[in-house]
Amino acid sequence: MKKLLQRWFSAGPRLRPHQKARLDAWRAIPANLGPVTFEHSRVVVVDVETTGLNLITDTLISIGAVAVVNGRIALGDSFSVVLKQQESSDKENILVHGISSTAQRDGVDPVEALLTFLEYLGKSRLIAFHVAFDETMIRRAMRQYLGLSFKHEWLDLAYVMPALNRSLMENHRVLDDWIGRFNIHIEARHNALADALATAQLFQIAISQARNKNINDFEGLYDLEKSHRWLRDVS
Repeated sequence: MKKLLQRWFSAGPRLRPHQKARLDAWRAIPANLGPVTFEHSRVVVVDVETTGLNLITDTLISIGAVAVVNGRIALGDSFSVVLKQQESSDKENILVHGISSTAQRDGVDPVEALLTFLEYLGKSRLIAFHVAFDETMIRRAMRQYLGLSFKHEWLDLAYVMPALNRSLMENHRVLDDWIGRFNIHIEARHNALADALATAQLFQIAISQARNKNINDFEGLYDLEKSHRWLRDVS
């Protein structure tokens, strides 16, 4: 509770001049406007590891991301960082994500880590599986360490995949279900970069299935996501 109160009521971050300049440079990058086809795009698939699953009290430990450029996974265009923690997470949590106490305490300064992530991201669209968790953790860290209201465009495959595979809606709810269904290879579950790579492969499957339904751009996928959210809300 003490850490939570300190986070809520502490003074805003004080960025050094060169850090503020980097943040201003990212803000100045033009946003993506208008329809974007799968063949002419760069999107970033992201996953995070945290101290737990509580959206209010837990904190961001690591970010893993990989770009999908023109529909293809770009392994050379990937990102991974561990944010320096003042106190490492408990042993049970470490057993989940595998980031040791030493690695957490020796991580990258959060301001530098998040600025580097923004520079990697640019203004590319973000994709995740169960966006609410990843987005909340990243947004809160951005606000805490950079004073940035991180309002970005996300696509949630947890809604897109069931919308494309109606017959699987009831028994495919978590990422592991879809990984198993499509025999997606994953090096280490609950590693942010490995999970992002698995999610990127799932996104490629979504693109292929969407094309079979004459959906060739992201706006079509956003419409699918919205329609499936509406169906889940009213059912």
